[in-house]
Amino acid sequence: MGQYVYGEDQGLKRFALALAREGGADEKEAEAFWRALLESPKAGEELAYYYRNRELACRCQVAGYTVADILVWQVDHFKAYLDRPTYRYDQAGLVYQAFRIFLEMEQDPRAYAEKMQRETGTDYVGK
Repeated sequence: MGQYVYGEDQGLKRFALALAREGGADEKEAEAFWRALLESPKAGEELAYYYRNRELACRCQVAGYTVADILVWQVDHFKAYLDRPTYRYDQAGLVYQAFRIFLEMEQDPRAYAEKMQRETGTDYVGK
């Protein structure tokens, strides 16, 4: 049996496009997201694992951060929106944005790494 090639998995492609659309991307952005995944073995394999298992493998890092780290950072910021009456929890949006940010970090890790270290939530004193 041959090696799994995520770029040839049409189910994964449909999943990635749907995730992007559910996460707020228009069709053009969703297609760009898929193309970026094809160009990124790290992000592509991580999304393929998530697609098959509905959990993150956390095998790939950029500047020491995994997609899960990015997701946690987003949720930390998301908590501030919970008190707003018009905001609702959006799992697809959080997951899509975590992968999108991971892809952007591959191009320029410094900008996001600095944000993630500096911009944290306020769950405890001293944060």
